Amino acid sequence: MKKISRRDFLKVAGVGAAALGLTACGGSSSSTAAPASSAAAPAGPAEVALKIWGPSEDQADANCWLPVAVEKFNASQDKYVIVPTFEVCPEGDALTKITTDVAAAGDVYMFANDQIGGLVQAEGIAKLGGAVADQVKADNSEAMLASVTYKDAIYGVPFTGNTWFMYYNTDVFSADDVKSLETMLSKGKVAFPLTNSWYIQAFFYAAGCQIFGADGTDAAAGIQWGGDAGVMAATYLLDLMANPNFVNDDGNKYGLPGLNDGTVGAFFSGSWDFGNITCKTLGAAQLPTVQMGGETKQLMAFYGSKAIGVNPHCKNAGAAVALAGWLGNAEMQQLHYELRSGSVIPCATSLQSSLADDVVFNAQNNCIANTAMIQPFIPEMSQYWGVAETFGKAVANAEVTKANVAEKVEAMNKSFADAIAGI
Repeated sequence: MKKISRRDFLKVAGVGAAALGLTACGGSSSSTAAPASSAAAPAGPAEVALKIWGPSEDQADANCWLPVAVEKFNASQDKYVIVPTFEVCPEGDALTKITTDVAAAGDVYMFANDQIGGLVQAEGIAKLGGAVADQVKADNSEAMLASVTYKDAIYGVPFTGNTWFMYYNTDVFSADDVKSLETMLSKGKVAFPLTNSWYIQAFFYAAGCQIFGADGTDAAAGIQWGGDAGVMAATYLLDLMANPNFVNDDGNKYGLPGLNDGTVGAFFSGSWDFGNITCKTLGAAQLPTVQMGGETKQLMAFYGSKAIGVNPHCKNAGAAVALAGWLGNAEMQQLHYELRSGSVIPCATSLQSSLADDVVFNAQNNCIANTAMIQPFIPEMSQYWGVAETFGKAVANAEVTKANVAEKVEAMNKSFADAIAGI
């Protein structure tokens, strides 16, 4: 836990402590009557203590994004002086940590949008309205807006898209080659995390399978990976495992190091791996097509966003919501991108043209626009991950074969139904 001193933030805001009516988060303003011979001191910004949660990379020291962004917030307006306490919570762990003790959780926190359903259910995230909701609508594409909208309410301020795409060596594959997975496999090695349930769904979506209906919001529709479509996808995966140029990137052990040392021509990951890539001839692209069932099918990734949320139990909601809007605005997204060396890709539409030459920026945004479907974030989605991972491992371990594929697919589909029914 790191706490930035009150003195440092008052200096940033250019306001002396003696001039402030101090208000802790949830506390009431206190003041001392001025002597009869002197004029009343002008009211200053309210000092507000807020607990802010985010990943360690954004708060490791005072030069990291979160401390710098809060300093800039204090300097940008004269209503609040935020005195932050920073605590580490990766975006993907927000739901687990917040629901452990909602009242003691961060007042403002960074989270992955697929957790919204669970956070709403636990009363751990506030609806956003007013100017901040208007900002979210104005600054974002329809895809990004959809990623933080649940039951017609906005629950976060997006600061980056969240999906995966393809990195490749341009000495191995051309820009045309990477449009087709079959073409790539005929020319070089391709690593794909088949046993990771955030990735394996790309093949089932390509086959026409659905997860909670066409738009991912219909809990009653369940997860439908059975029938001819499920068998088609699973059979394709068996053929992949048999291809000598395919590498199952179990635990990301082979793709990233293989691209760097030249033993792999392409692997699938997201912007978070960009800083670890040393390949000098790097390309990045949206997902390729596949030849499945005698037809050209499009692989489809999950997409979502990472966003700033507000704890509804925060005692100074006004300051927390204002800070959340600030952290997610275009200026702070640009700063985040710069301080994280390009690994946190902005999603504000106003920044699109200025980053048009960034290959990773283009790959992520093209994937979200063309080769991705929104990851369902209704609570029932929690039952997807384990079943899908188990099936991927069964394929990789040759427990699924051409002889038993139909039986194994139906067993998987039943496991989805049973898991959802057991919630």
